[in-house]
Amino acid sequence: KIGGEGLRNRGLVNEEDRISELPEALLLLILSSLPTETVIATSVLSKQWKSLWKLVPNLKFDSKYHYHYTFSDNVCRSLISHKAPVLDSLHLKVEDKDDALDVGILIGIAFSRHMRKFVLKITLLEESFVRFPSAWCSCNDTLEILELKYCILLDFPSLVCLKSLRKLYLYHVRFNDEESVCNLLCGCPSLEDLVVHRHSTTDVESYTIAVPSLQRLTIYDDYYGEGVGGYVINAPSLKYLNIDGFNGLEFCLIEKAPELVEAKISAVFEIANENIMDSLTSAKCLSLHLAPFKIKYPTGKIFYQLLSLELRAYSYEWWNLLWFMLDSSPKLQILKLVDPYQFPKEDCSVGWEWSRPKCVPECLLFHLETFVWTRYEWQREDEKAVATYILKNARCLKKATLSTKPIGSEELEKLGKRREMLNELATQASPSNSCNLVFESE
Repeated sequence: KIGGEGLRNRGLVNEEDRISELPEALLLLILSSLPTETVIATSVLSKQWKSLWKLVPNLKFDSKYHYHYTFSDNVCRSLISHKAPVLDSLHLKVEDKDDALDVGILIGIAFSRHMRKFVLKITLLEESFVRFPSAWCSCNDTLEILELKYCILLDFPSLVCLKSLRKLYLYHVRFNDEESVCNLLCGCPSLEDLVVHRHSTTDVESYTIAVPSLQRLTIYDDYYGEGVGGYVINAPSLKYLNIDGFNGLEFCLIEKAPELVEAKISAVFEIANENIMDSLTSAKCLSLHLAPFKIKYPTGKIFYQLLSLELRAYSYEWWNLLWFMLDSSPKLQILKLVDPYQFPKEDCSVGWEWSRPKCVPECLLFHLETFVWTRYEWQREDEKAVATYILKNARCLKKATLSTKPIGSEELEKLGKRREMLNELATQASPSNSCNLVFESE
């Protein structure tokens, strides 16, 4: 309305129904982005819209938008009435224990509709888990993406058969036993992408991932263990690996990954038996955030393919890891250092100080082109010595960027000292005439 007068009365609205004139394919695309409850409500608009919702390929149901005891009935009726030849995706979000009891029936109906993507999220206030109906996974050749979240128990006493499954996401679900883990993963011959979020050893101690077709693997583990259990990873086709939070495990064993391209390893320490670094030697891009003295360095291994390396300080001992990686990466072109932690010198152990290498690493002499140091602590002599060494010896360096923490304008003395230090560092920079040296303040 404008000024209390209806738009139609002012001649500002065309009474023609332009939306209904859109192609059916476009209407279905628009409806697919809406909650299914809203889509079904459009059936009252006109005769044309009465059955249009039944052809929408993507369905989303949330129990919190239904009256008590009506969620399962509404979802069941909707799935039975659905007429699309293929159900592209189904999202079920359940927050009530009574509604969760009928999940197995709803999943069975959905699987019979040749579903391609299924997302199930069950969040219950009580510490209880809903058993996933394993029978529907015994033989399926249409499901491509499966995403399971929270209060779900996976029990697979026999091998599953999900022939077309390419992506599997498991967020804080529980397995009944170690055999169930193997029966699920081994029954997915086309699996390419696996994401696992879990509390280690809370359900199974040994988590074995043996998938020949797997190309991407992400594991987040936010539980600090007590030296019991761990991971065994056997994925010969693996290209991308992301591990975060392997703390206090008994073992982490990764089989040879000859096709690995990129890996990110974060917050890994206190593992009694591991070969993490040894499994990364074929990578071209690495991001490492771990405790240097808590991992094994591969003997005689060279990172021949490594072009980009990011190191995040985890302790004052990280110089050991830095120089090991520089010595072992002859083709390195990009080096990024991130220094989020500051350690008082009095807390450092004996022998932690950086010492000048006997030989200049090959990558500095012939290949390093980009050097970035984030949160560079200019007041520390060890960091100044490392920065100076790299800038002096990186003969092919094209750009070096050092960013420091901000200093308030009231701290004029500190500002002056930092400027003096940076000027001194600039005079000792790389002999490369094309090097662009940049200083930044966060």
